[in-house]
Amino acid sequence: MSRGVFVTGTDTGVGKTLAACALVHALRARGLRVAPMKPVAAGAVPRGDGWANEDTLALIAAAGPGGPSPEEVTPVLLREPMAPHIAAAREGREIRLDPLLDAHRRLATRWDFTVVEGVGGFRVPLGPSLDTRDLAVALGLPVVLVVGLRLGCLNHALLTADLVRSAGLRLAGWIANSIDPAMAVADENVAALAERLPAPLLARLPWSPDADPGDLAGLVDTPSLLR
Repeated sequence: MSRGVFVTGTDTGVGKTLAACALVHALRARGLRVAPMKPVAAGAVPRGDGWANEDTLALIAAAGPGGPSPEEVTPVLLREPMAPHIAAAREGREIRLDPLLDAHRRLATRWDFTVVEGVGGFRVPLGPSLDTRDLAVALGLPVVLVVGLRLGCLNHALLTADLVRSAGLRLAGWIANSIDPAMAVADENVAALAERLPAPLLARLPWSPDADPGDLAGLVDTPSLLR
């Protein structure tokens, strides 16, 4: 079995990519060759003579020189920034599981560790009978949950942790990301989750509109993740 983690979030916009990039930097600092992956991305920007997703490019930058290409990191790139099953339907495409798994296998044979970022939350539809949970289960990787610290995060985090467990996957850890600088009693919310989530807190990322994931890497408890 390949070494790696599947990064999911309590919702869209909670900082999964920032957390995934910080994880990549932290693992590289421990001497691991790390391949990031975002199998499905919705929302593309022009890049040279083609298109790319900004999250994909951030992950590639975190991997450093010699990392995988945008096509390897994101085998399914959809143009419009919307729910992926809707974006795919508008392009006349179908997102299928096997090509995503094949792409991950190719990365896993060439790198020591893979950090796979999901899309949206844990149950985002990818097709009529396929969602992000199915992808996570098929990959079989331990899950890292990114919790966006804002009102409602307790319920969202605990429900997602329950879904991860019911899918037969191990919650390897969670990352608290400060996305609302005005959130009241943030410390108490983190403490409440630490008491209730069956996994270690890997990092608490401070609020910053221009956060550099490389600077945040030192906050990530990679020994807990690699046990």
